[in-house]
Amino acid sequence: MSTLIAKRERWAWFAAAALLLIMICEIALSTRQASASWDEGDHIFSGYMNWKHREYSLNPEHPPLVKLVATLPLLGLDLRIAPRQGRFFKDEAYYGGRELLFRNDPRYGGYYTADSLLFRVHMAVSIFALLLASLLFLAGREMFGTAAGLIAMILFVFDPTILTNAPFVTTDSGATCLFFASVYAFYRYVKAPSGQRVLVCGLTFGLTLVSKHSGILLLPILLLLATGELSGKWYERRKSILRDTIHLGAALFAMAALAIFVLWGVYSFRYAMQPSGVSMPGLDHQASGLTTIPAHVILFCAHHHLLPESYLYGLIDVQRVAAFMPTYIFGKLYAHGQWFYFPVALSLKCSVGVLGLLLLAVFAFATGFVRKPREVYFLALPAVFYLAVAMAGPLNIGVRHVLPVFPFAFALAGGGACLLLQQKRLWIYPIAIFLLCHAIDSVRMFPNYMPYANILWGGPTKTHLYLSDSATDWGQELKWTKQYLDANNVHECWFAYFPAPFLLPSDYGVPCKLLPTADTHGQVDIDVPPTIHGPVLISFADLNGFEFGSKVLNPYQTFFERKPDAVIANGIAVFNGDFTVPQVASLQPLWRAQALLDSKNHLGALHFAEAALAIDPANFEGQVAAGDALHALERNSEAQVHYLTAKKMVEAMELSSQQQWAPVLDKKLAALGITVHA
Repeated sequence: MSTLIAKRERWAWFAAAALLLIMICEIALSTRQASASWDEGDHIFSGYMNWKHREYSLNPEHPPLVKLVATLPLLGLDLRIAPRQGRFFKDEAYYGGRELLFRNDPRYGGYYTADSLLFRVHMAVSIFALLLASLLFLAGREMFGTAAGLIAMILFVFDPTILTNAPFVTTDSGATCLFFASVYAFYRYVKAPSGQRVLVCGLTFGLTLVSKHSGILLLPILLLLATGELSGKWYERRKSILRDTIHLGAALFAMAALAIFVLWGVYSFRYAMQPSGVSMPGLDHQASGLTTIPAHVILFCAHHHLLPESYLYGLIDVQRVAAFMPTYIFGKLYAHGQWFYFPVALSLKCSVGVLGLLLLAVFAFATGFVRKPREVYFLALPAVFYLAVAMAGPLNIGVRHVLPVFPFAFALAGGGACLLLQQKRLWIYPIAIFLLCHAIDSVRMFPNYMPYANILWGGPTKTHLYLSDSATDWGQELKWTKQYLDANNVHECWFAYFPAPFLLPSDYGVPCKLLPTADTHGQVDIDVPPTIHGPVLISFADLNGFEFGSKVLNPYQTFFERKPDAVIANGIAVFNGDFTVPQVASLQPLWRAQALLDSKNHLGALHFAEAALAIDPANFEGQVAAGDALHALERNSEAQVHYLTAKKMVEAMELSSQQQWAPVLDKKLAALGITVHA
């Protein structure tokens, strides 16, 4: 019997190694076919500068660990870096990243193509996914049995959302890996406490903190896990519960202290985010307008230099961004986040195989077939807590923001399946079917995993109808776009491209002229005639106008309401023909008017606001800008006309946008001595 068990164990380890090899191949082959995604240049440049100059003022909104790992393969290369241009710190990182990736090409006198550089960093950052796959096998094996580890690993290795994020140089994959590693390390500590395991917990906790700012959620999760552990011992060991509480509390304190030490170490044990001379808005300025208790805590930590400035700056910045980011779901726009966003996104992005196995696990645990209270608690609580915090937050721009939920769900699914198999071998048939369905879904999505949706939601061709941003389109389709245009002999076109101007279609030989988007605002001047000749290409993330916050403000709303003539990589809509685009054409004069208002040039602002309205009288923000300029010029009766016109247009907005804009216009009208009753 022991020989048979040993043989099975060897085969299990062999299967785990084979799954790792499969994952490496999936990542390597798929990433070769995609172009750079939205944020990658930003992360790559800031990571490279972290290594070279200990520069933490670039991209402080994301802690440095993942960027440092990703850019390790670049350190020995002869790369040319663009000098700073004195721009806003985020722009500096985005433009610096584009220069690093595309201006080291042999065409410009360099030695490395963008593809070769991206492949290096993609494979380096994939180490987090490979490590997490291994941890899932080890954790499942230890908690429930070898089969549980293999099932969890299969779910992970073939999951389209995991494969989407595994090679991207962003914080999500690294944070997911280290979040799970920290909980697993703490589980092993409470099972068999030792100083060595305290050290491992402190190290993983610290690395989680410097992988993503949401890593701070690990602290309350560990406290809740510790509370649950002590509660479970109450009846069994009432006499020693005080001693156990003191020991566990001391261990948690030591883990937290080690974590803070690791955090400071990754930031070079330096408080200041830049070594010299870089001008940035101060923390007090960044925190203005944020009334939450965490903002006050952050400023307290900054005042006493309790944590690195860059880390604190990032905590403030992510709150600022989240507070003003609109949401797109079910084809509708909302001015702020919606509580149901992430449950919907998970039900769409999880395959039928994963959902089926999770239901089996719930059945196994709920019916009492399985008694593993500690293991279920350690896997379920972190996932539920993380999801609950995300649901309560305002930032809804992709399922990647709840990626740490996935490995816990996979481990639970694997554990439930394994324990059902131990009860009755007949369970092998539904379990095998669910695993096969999951793997088939993954294979069918290769090489473009991002727009995945399960068949219950209509598949990947329907994803854009429900979600936006990194759930379907993150700018990774430029190579496929070039192939489409070449195949159709297209040499002139227009393109509203989501990551522009920080990543340009021309970087991959796409010949289209740029159309303005929310992200080109304030970056580049793009003048568009009132009528344009197609084909017109529009990224799905721009087509729905979610960054503008309302269909009334979406310059591409008429395209959104029309069926595309073609779709590229389930992420870019193609429209053939000639199109009258007054709202698009009026954007540039509108943005000039807004810039002149900011600089107090009210007469110039009025000129451009009127120019925008001459092109598109239905331009809502043009009406507001004209009213603001006229009010500043003390032409209040004329300003009133524009404000009242804009007030009427608010009625056509979505409810959340009405709630945002109506008070703004009421305040402007009140400044003219006019009271508007609802």
